[in-house]
Amino acid sequence: MAETSRAGQGSGRWTVLVVLCASLLLVAIDATVLHVAVPAVSADLRPGPVELLWIVDAYPLVCASLLILFGTLGDRVGRRRVLLCGYGLFGLASALAVFAHAPGVLILARALLGAGGAMIMPATLSLLRHVFPDRRERALAIGVWSAVAAVGAAAGPLVGGLLLEHFWWGAVFLLNIPLMVLAVPVALRLVPESKGEGTGPWDVTGAVLAASGLFTAVLAVKRMGSGELTHPGTALLLIAGGGLLTWFVRRQRARTHPLIDFSAFARPAFGTAVSCIVLTVLALVGLALMAAQYLQLVLGLTPLETGLRLLPLSVAAIAAGLAGPRLLRALGPRVMVAGGFLLTAFAVLTLTTLGTQDDPGVCVGAFLLLGFGLETVLFGCYESMLNDAPPQQAGGAAAIGETAYQLGAGLGIALLGSVMNSAYGASVHAAPGIPKAAADAAGHSLGEAYEVADDLGGVAGDLLRETARVAFVQGLHVTLLVSAVLLLAGALAALRLPRTTQPPADDGRTTAGQAHTASDAPDHTAGTARARDGESGGHTGAARVPRPSAPGDQSLLPTGITRQ
Repeated sequence: MAETSRAGQGSGRWTVLVVLCASLLLVAIDATVLHVAVPAVSADLRPGPVELLWIVDAYPLVCASLLILFGTLGDRVGRRRVLLCGYGLFGLASALAVFAHAPGVLILARALLGAGGAMIMPATLSLLRHVFPDRRERALAIGVWSAVAAVGAAAGPLVGGLLLEHFWWGAVFLLNIPLMVLAVPVALRLVPESKGEGTGPWDVTGAVLAASGLFTAVLAVKRMGSGELTHPGTALLLIAGGGLLTWFVRRQRARTHPLIDFSAFARPAFGTAVSCIVLTVLALVGLALMAAQYLQLVLGLTPLETGLRLLPLSVAAIAAGLAGPRLLRALGPRVMVAGGFLLTAFAVLTLTTLGTQDDPGVCVGAFLLLGFGLETVLFGCYESMLNDAPPQQAGGAAAIGETAYQLGAGLGIALLGSVMNSAYGASVHAAPGIPKAAADAAGHSLGEAYEVADDLGGVAGDLLRETARVAFVQGLHVTLLVSAVLLLAGALAALRLPRTTQPPADDGRTTAGQAHTASDAPDHTAGTARARDGESGGHTGAARVPRPSAPGDQSLLPTGITRQ
């Protein structure tokens, strides 16, 4: 049975929440903080195009591929143990990044940061679940936790912009080192250890298959998002990743003690929630990159001003995270998630009114709605999914949620990025009065269009610059409409979620070691069998509040709206 120390008793459990959220905040910030520092990194280290791509992508790519490995490992060897290892690795990798003198060193540091993040994220969620045995308190803690994750990713560009205003690019990693050094002894003293029942051997081969398959598949998706949709290498990566993941699924279905119980995906509370997470992030993550480009390249805002303009999204996400438990009890998972999808779709459609001139009122209002709707959807989905998972698989379930987020992020950048590039390029090429060679070069991106316009100079340069700005806004509008359609599809999918938070009848998933209790009365004795048994899915009594999940991109989004 799981072990839990007495650190979760009394007011100490809220201190544990602060520790876990503080470490999660750093991981979430690091997912997006480098985006505004890319120009400074390029000027200092002189990376090639491929090296620069890996500097940005190494973190989310490695993190996404290792989540299942470390999430399930924590269930076996102890979640606090994995968390502490993550702290140590994250701190060392940050030091390596600070003193990186070559692109290869920075790529290695970013990859190690991703591995550390993959250790920390699932562990924080599964530990939180054991520290708060009372479901209502746990729901509030999860709301705070999920809001911190969203705010961290959204605040990444703001933090990066503030640091770059006064320091060199390495400062974006320097902050991690003293905080991680402090986190290790604090976690050793306050954070309780917990793990699953540990029946059967840990499937090392399966964990390697999952990591290899996810790495290959996510890399393929990222190549698609970079414009290499029809490249033979992309197809080979997709085939290889699909084959490895198929092998992993078949292996898990055949094992008595699998890493992941894939039969859970057939249950609406779990499978639909995971699908909605993918769909939500898919619909929104590409818009994060476009929002940052719009604010900086079209409106001419600085990185710091861009971060401040996106701040309302963070504020709304905090409000939604804190209100999440009450909304869940009042509305139930189905209405809460479907309503969040509809609110987010409305916010996205509102953004289609933006043009080449700044409209702060529309931006602030839309970002407020976007942040609240997005966090509402993710909170309801994560809670529903993890509440349905057996307690001994808490780490694995958290890892699935975060993996779904990362896959949705990659697919969103690939899909919405392709839509944006097609609409933008077509508008630039169709504009009259621009030399064909210049139009071809400018059709790649708005940033490149500005460079070509500077080279042309004169009337032709001014015409190209204005044409590219208008084309970008038109492409953004098309992309927003596609995103809104995906969000409406998510609202329909959410109708398969449970109507209420009341638990389902016992479906036979409860093991002999997981006895049912008669009610959901609060129980703050974190180390007792009753607290452990209270995690089981077959309770009756007070309203059932689903369990949490990992945030996620980074995201909120990769460049200012999510966790990456």
